[in-house]
Amino acid sequence: MVTELPKTDVVIVGAGWSGLAAAYELANAGQRCVVLERGGWRHTVTSFGAPEEHDELKYARQKEHMIDTPIKTLSFRNSSAETALPMRRLGSFLPGKGLGGSGIHWNGQLWRPLPSDLNMASHYTDRYGASVLDGMSVQDWGVSYDELEPHLDFFDRICGTAGKAGNLNGDVVEGGNPFEGTRSAEYPTPPMKSSPPQEIFRKTAQQMGYHPFQMPSANVTEAYKNPYGAQLHPCTYCGFCERFGCGYMAKADPIICIYDVLKDHENFELRTETHVLRVEKSADGQTATGVTYIDADGREVFQPADTVCLNAYALWNVHLMLVSGLGTPYDPETGTGTVGRNYSYQTIAAASVFFDKDVWSNPFMGAGAMGVTIDDFNGDNFDHTDLGFVGGGYISATQTNGRPINYQPTPPGTPSWGREWKRALRDNYLHHIGLTVHGSSMSTPQNYLDLDPTYVDDYGQPLLRMTFDFPDNDRRMSSYVLSKAEEIARNMDHVTEVSTVNRAAEGAKYSVVPYQTTHNVGGSVIGTDPRTSVVNRYGQMWDHHNVFVFGASLFPQNLGYNPTGPLMGLAYWTLDHMKNDYLSNQRPLMDA
Repeated sequence: MVTELPKTDVVIVGAGWSGLAAAYELANAGQRCVVLERGGWRHTVTSFGAPEEHDELKYARQKEHMIDTPIKTLSFRNSSAETALPMRRLGSFLPGKGLGGSGIHWNGQLWRPLPSDLNMASHYTDRYGASVLDGMSVQDWGVSYDELEPHLDFFDRICGTAGKAGNLNGDVVEGGNPFEGTRSAEYPTPPMKSSPPQEIFRKTAQQMGYHPFQMPSANVTEAYKNPYGAQLHPCTYCGFCERFGCGYMAKADPIICIYDVLKDHENFELRTETHVLRVEKSADGQTATGVTYIDADGREVFQPADTVCLNAYALWNVHLMLVSGLGTPYDPETGTGTVGRNYSYQTIAAASVFFDKDVWSNPFMGAGAMGVTIDDFNGDNFDHTDLGFVGGGYISATQTNGRPINYQPTPPGTPSWGREWKRALRDNYLHHIGLTVHGSSMSTPQNYLDLDPTYVDDYGQPLLRMTFDFPDNDRRMSSYVLSKAEEIARNMDHVTEVSTVNRAAEGAKYSVVPYQTTHNVGGSVIGTDPRTSVVNRYGQMWDHHNVFVFGASLFPQNLGYNPTGPLMGLAYWTLDHMKNDYLSNQRPLMDA
C-alpha cells in the first residue's frame, strides 16, 4: 500500500550542490520545498572532524562516503556487441551518498567553461569545417558564456573560490589564465600556495612559452563569509580533501555553504534515507505529479508536487528518467530518442616526475586543488589544423596528498614489493610530483546509457546500462596533450626520471576498474532542438514542463575541465528563470 502525503510546491531529488542550491533559492522565493536524499544525514563539523576523518583505510580505500554498489550500481560494456555485467565494486568513478552528495569528497577544483566549450559544434565547424566532427554527436549547449557568467560568478562567491583572474572585464591580467572567458570580478580569495616542484613546473612552462597560473580552488585561503552568510576558514593543507570531508570548514561543501543557512527555513524539509523509485505522471502524460519513494522504514510513499527537480548524480538522473518513462529513450540503431544520448566521460593521462635530493616536495602538505596549471592545450586554445582531433585538456602539476596507502611513488622498473620497493619508496616519497592531463570527452552515437534487459536492483528495477569506450578522437587528443606534458617534465631542472600513463592510449579499452575521475556527464542533455536534447536551454524538459533537470547529465559532451563549476552555473541560470519566469505562470518556456 502506498502512503500519499500532502502536496508540496516543489520536490527535489538529491541533496548535493545543485539540490540544496535549488532548495535555498526556491524556498526563499516562497516555494515549499521537500528534498529527498538517498543517503543519511551528516554534518561538516561533527561528521568530518580530525583525527577520525583522517582515516585513509575507511574513506579512501573502503569508500565510506560513496554509494554502496549492492544497493545502487549499473552494468557496463564497451560496445553494443558485448553483454553488460554489473559493476559490483566502485572503481573508475565514485558517486557520493548522503547529505552533500559528491560535494563532500570532491577535491575542490573549481573551473569555468571556456566560451567556445558552450558552442563547441558551431565553433569547430566554423573554424575547421564540418568534417572535423565526423563520427561524433557533439552539439552546442544552447546557452552562452556571457549568459552564464553572472551565475558562475555567484557560485564562486558561494564557495569563496581562491584564484587569480586572467581576464578581468576583458583585460588580460598577469598571473592568471589568459585563455579564460571574461570575468566580471576578481576571485573572492587569493590563490593557494605552491610547492618547490610546482614552482619548477611554473618556471619551465614559462620558459617554453606557456602561461602557467594557480589552479582555481574551493579550498579557501582566508576567512570568508559567502553571500548566504556561511563562514569558511583558511585551508590547512592537510592533504585530506579527495575522498574526505573537511571538518575545518576550509573546503567549500554543500552542507556548510548552503544547508546550514537553509535548514531552519519554514519552506524547507529534508528527508534522508529515501530511495526515489520513479517520477509519477498525470493521466495525459504531459506533466509530472510528484515522486514515489521508499522511506527509511521501508514504506512506499508518494509525494505529490507541482514541480519536480531532478538533482541526483548525473547517472542516477538518467536512470530515474528511464524507469519513470520521462522522455523518449535513445535508440543507437535509429539515432532517435534523447534520454541516454550523448553520454561521455573524462580522458585522463598523467606524467610521474621524480627529482634528485635537492628538490623536496613534502607531499603530506597538499590540498585537493593545490596545482600550477597551463591551459595552452585546452579546448580550442591551440590550432587543431591537421591534428586529427578536437578538444584538449589542461596540464597541471598537482599536489593533493601524501597519504601512505595510496601515495607510493616509485620509478619505472621498481619491483611491486620487497626490499627494493621499500628502498625506492623511501628515496622518492619526498621528491616527486605528478603532472595531470585532464582532457575533454567527445560524445559519439555509440556511447550511451539505457536500461539493462537482464539485471535488476533490490527494488526490482532494471539497472542503468552504460555503453562506453574512448572515442578515437579522444585517444589522439590525449596522446598529443600528454606528449606536451612529458616534454615540460623532461625540461624541468633536477628531474631524474619521468614515466607516463594514458588510460585512453591506442588499443586500451576503457575499464570501470581503475579509478580515473568522477566526471560522468550527459544522458539528459541541454539544447534548443527537442530531437537532440532532453531539456531546453532553461533546464526544463521538453515533454514535461514541470520537470527541471540539474547537474552534469545536462552536458552534451565533456569539456576539459572539472564539471562542478559549469553545472552550478547552469543550476543558478535555471533557478533564475524558474523564479522570474516560470513559477508565476507554469508553462513551457520554449516551443518544441
